Amino acid sequence: MPLFKKRTVGKPGEWYYCLEHQKVEEGPDCPNKDRFGPYTSRAEAEHAMATARERNLQWENDPRWHDADTDTGDGDRDR
Repeated sequence: MPLFKKRTVGKPGEWYYCLEHQKVEEGPDCPNKDRFGPYTSRAEAEHAMATARERNLQWENDPRWHDADTDTGDGDRDR
């Protein structure tokens, strides 16, 4: 067992939104898999979930991602 826990590397002034704890952190404190960022400000990190929702909606409504010619109807796309 290691003596020291490996710390996630981050820089002061980088802000992250932790998905597990649902909070903003500077640093970061949590692993990459559990966070969005880095953001340049705390306010930007506080709006991370709203930004993700907006981007998801844009992607879902983008006609370039919904080409009827390649849709098989079963959820898989032809390659």
